[in-house]
Amino acid sequence: MSLSTLSPRRRVAAVTLLIPVLVGLALWAFAWPAARTAPRDLPLGVAGPAAATAPVEQRLEHRKGAFDLHHYADEAAAREAVEDREVYGAVVVTGQGPKLLTASAASPVVAQLLQQAVASQASVPGGRVATVDVVPAPDGDPRGAVLNTSVLPLALAGIGAGVAVTLLGLRGARAVAALAGSAALVGVVAAALAHNWLDAVPGNWWAVAGTFALAALATSAAVAGLAALIGQAGIALGGFVIMLLGNPFSGASSAPEMLPEPAGAIGQWLPPGASVSLLRSVSFFDGAAAAGPALTLTWWAVLGLGAVLLGRALRERARNAAPATEPGLAPVG
Repeated sequence: MSLSTLSPRRRVAAVTLLIPVLVGLALWAFAWPAARTAPRDLPLGVAGPAAATAPVEQRLEHRKGAFDLHHYADEAAAREAVEDREVYGAVVVTGQGPKLLTASAASPVVAQLLQQAVASQASVPGGRVATVDVVPAPDGDPRGAVLNTSVLPLALAGIGAGVAVTLLGLRGARAVAALAGSAALVGVVAAALAHNWLDAVPGNWWAVAGTFALAALATSAAVAGLAALIGQAGIALGGFVIMLLGNPFSGASSAPEMLPEPAGAIGQWLPPGASVSLLRSVSFFDGAAAAGPALTLTWWAVLGLGAVLLGRALRERARNAAPATEPGLAPVG
């Protein structure tokens, strides 16, 4: 039953109730993670001899559930772990006191949090800890604002392409071609703005453009695929998943481990969260830890495009199976 078949009185009641429900869902999805931002099993390294690092680990473990500690033999191993995105930072125990390694490119918010957390636990005069930013954020975007705000435009571009393909009646291979072409152009435009103009996402230009394109294709294919299988209700379902779950659960403004459970984990399985993780990897970490998010986006794109083709095949099969009567002949009875 659609809203158009309801009586005017029921339509008024439906709209009156539907809008507050949508507002409530949006506030829950966006405000809940923001209000509960805190480290939860945040990967953090501790480097040095076991006897020297034990007191540091004990102090950090007092914040129960905040950090997932990884032990490394020395500073070189800890630096490599930070560069490989195994940890967000590392505390190196030296004879002159603790040294903190961070990676503001992975998350400026986490880098600042680690400085505060380690300084509060450090037994040094003034509570100041020497800090080295191993993988710094770019000078043109030290707070990561461009990367963070790219989530919404990419989501809107993907949803818009999926809606356009559906409403314009494109089916099968033509729909796939339109979605792929649109995503490719989105990748070029986004890379030209974020990479060339703003200088906010460095790294290989083609890798950055490909990431933007794959993110847009994953979203647009998901929306168009759902619409091909279940009709225009698929547009609403796809928009809900991408905008009200994927966008706020992406961890773009902080990190997945900073979100309340299971929001952070869910976000990494959706296109917005996977696209941010992949973009950080190819832009700042030479592709380290890129396999997981790249595979996630690829599966969304492949399954969505497959659903577009399957929807066309199902429609043709239903059309061919429909009973037809030759002109001028009456059914035999």
